[in-house]
This record gives sequence, C-alpha cells and structure tokens, in this order.
Amino acid sequence: MIQLVLIALSFLVALTIHEFAHAWTADKLGDPNPKLAGRLTLNPLAHLDPLGTVVLPLFLILSGSPIVFGWAKPVVIDVFNFRNLRRDTGLVSLAGPAANFGLAGAFAILLRLARLPLNPAGSIVYQVIFLIIINNVSLGFFNLLPIHPLDGGKAIVGFLPRETAYKIDEFLNQYGQILLIFLIFPFFGRSLISYLLSPIINFFLNLLLPSYPLI
Repeated sequence: MIQLVLIALSFLVALTIHEFAHAWTADKLGDPNPKLAGRLTLNPLAHLDPLGTVVLPLFLILSGSPIVFGWAKPVVIDVFNFRNLRRDTGLVSLAGPAANFGLAGAFAILLRLARLPLNPAGSIVYQVIFLIIINNVSLGFFNLLPIHPLDGGKAIVGFLPRETAYKIDEFLNQYGQILLIFLIFPFFGRSLISYLLSPIINFFLNLLLPSYPLI
C-alpha cells in the first residue's frame, strides 16, 4: 500500500512540474492567460484532470504496469499573443517534457553527489527519489509521442515546414485521439505504448540509474 501511495505521489510531482513548465514558458513568451487562469503554480490541485490525472494512472498502478502515464488539465494558451506563432507554440509544448527530463537529471545528480546508494530497495527516501526519476522520464517520453493531444504532436506542427505541418495537424486532429486510445489499450496484459516506450525509457534510466532493474 505504501508503495502505491509513493508511486502516485511521485507521478503527481512529475505531472505538476510538467504543467507548470508549460504555463511558465507561455507566460515568458508573452501569453498571460496561464497566469490569469491560475496555472502558473506548483500546486497540483490547479492541474488535476479527473481522467488523466486520477483514473488512468490509478488503473495503471493497480494493474502493475511498468510505465505510469497520464495527463493533466490542458494549459489554455492564446497563440496570437506570441511573436512567432508556430515556433513559440512548439516551444511551449516542449517545455513540459524538458522540465521532466531536467528534474529527473537533477535528482540523479543529487544521488551521485550525495553518494547515496543506487538501491531501489532502500529506505523510503531512496524509493521516493527513484520513483520521481522514473515517473519524470516516463511522462516526458510519453508526451513526446507525435500524436494529438500530446506535446509531441503540437511540437512537430510548430517546427516542421508549414505545408507539411498543416497536413500532419489536420490528420492528427481527426485521428490523434483514436491512435492514442489504441496505443493505451492493453493487449495481452500490456499496452502497445508500453512496448514502444520501454526500450527508450530503459536506455535513459540506465544512464541515470545504472543499477535500476529494467521495466
């Protein structure tokens, strides 16, 4: 039970820093809407989405999924407040995953500098740090998938050549959510998205936490 609570809390930390990064970047690029909507905060309650923050992660945790992912309430932005509409929209989208990777890296460096043992079976403090690293890496790569409404889909529209970006955006607006549901749905006890992301996540976890078991 304690392990489930720790997983849930560490996931909530990852999701909160992710959404805060979206809001902060949009604010710095000239859009005041996230701040006015109360999203420029590290209070997780401001970012909760019933399905993506509670139901889906809880289902994954209870089902023993090696990867926990989900989403928060979208940060609403007005792209017309940006100087460069497409580029700045892409930067706001990438800010969330970048914050997750940055936080995971910071905690991994902290473990090294403090010379704490890389042992996931250690104390609760160690377990919390490990889970924060793992959930941030997992959430970051999950959101980089080039599918709407995930950050990766918005980012490629922001940085690809205009004509190509519009064609992809049109396709993803029509079929993105269907593709995402298909990837999340568990086949033979494990989702396709887990098969897709596990090798990538394992590679980066091995760099950050060499002794951690593969997922």
